[in-house]
Amino acid sequence: MSCWQTVQDYALRSLGIGERLLPREGYTLCEHFTLIGSGLIWNIYFGVLALFFGFFLATTVALGKASKNRLIRKPSEWFIFIFRGSPLFIQFFFFYALFLSLKSRFEIFDPFTSAAIGALIVLFLNTAAYSGEIFYGALRSIPKGDVEAADAYGFTGWTRFRRIIWPTMLRLAWPAYTNEAIFLFHATALVFFSAFPAWQQRGDALYYASFFADKTFNPFIPYPIFAFYFILLSLSVIGVFALINRRLNRHMPKEYRARFKPRMNLIR
Repeated sequence: MSCWQTVQDYALRSLGIGERLLPREGYTLCEHFTLIGSGLIWNIYFGVLALFFGFFLATTVALGKASKNRLIRKPSEWFIFIFRGSPLFIQFFFFYALFLSLKSRFEIFDPFTSAAIGALIVLFLNTAAYSGEIFYGALRSIPKGDVEAADAYGFTGWTRFRRIIWPTMLRLAWPAYTNEAIFLFHATALVFFSAFPAWQQRGDALYYASFFADKTFNPFIPYPIFAFYFILLSLSVIGVFALINRRLNRHMPKEYRARFKPRMNLIR
C-alpha cells in the first residue's frame, strides 16, 4: 500500500471516515504519521472549543472576583480555588462518575459520558478557572489613570468596560493567557488516560501512539511523532496569539510595544 493510499484510508479515521480496521502488520512510518495526525484532530477539537468557551467564562469569573458584592465575589473565588487547587486528572474522573450517576436517572445526560462532550466540559471549566485568575490579576493592574480618563470622557458602565477596561485587561493578560492556551492543548492528551471512553476507537493522538507502541514494542517511534505534532501545534498557538497581541497593542507607539515572549510552563 502506497503512502498516499494510507493517507486516504486513515487521515480522517478518528472521525469515523475511511478505513474502519486498524493496520495489523507492517506498521510503516507513513501509517504512524497518518493515524497519530488523525487523532490530533480530537486534541485540536478539545483545545479550541475549551479555549473559546473558557475565555468568556474566565472574563465573567474575573469580574465576579473583582466585584464588591460578596454574593458575586465568593462563588467566583471558590470556583477558581476548586479548579486550580485540584488535579485535572481527578476532575476527569469526578465528572465522569457524576455524569454516569446523572445518566442513570436522566437519559438526557447520556452524551455527557462520552469524551467528546464530558471531557470537553472538564477542560472548559479548568481553563476558565486558570484564565479567570489571570484576567483578575490584569484587572487589578489596570492603571488608575486609564479609568479616570474614561470617567473624564463620560464613559460609564458597559461603555467604559467595553472600550477601556476590557481591552486594557486583555493587553496586560495576553502573554500569560498565551501560556495557559499552550498548556490547555497539552492537557488534552490527558483525555486518553481519563475515564471517558473513546467511542468506536475514535481516539486522540495519544490513543494511536499507544496503539503503535503496544503493537511494535517500540515506543521510540510513535511517541516522538506525537511530541512532534504537539510542538507544531504549540507553535501554531504562539503564532495566532502573537498576531492577536499585535492587534491589541496596535494603538501604542512601536518603540513602546512590549515584545511578545511566551514562556512555556514546565511545572504548573
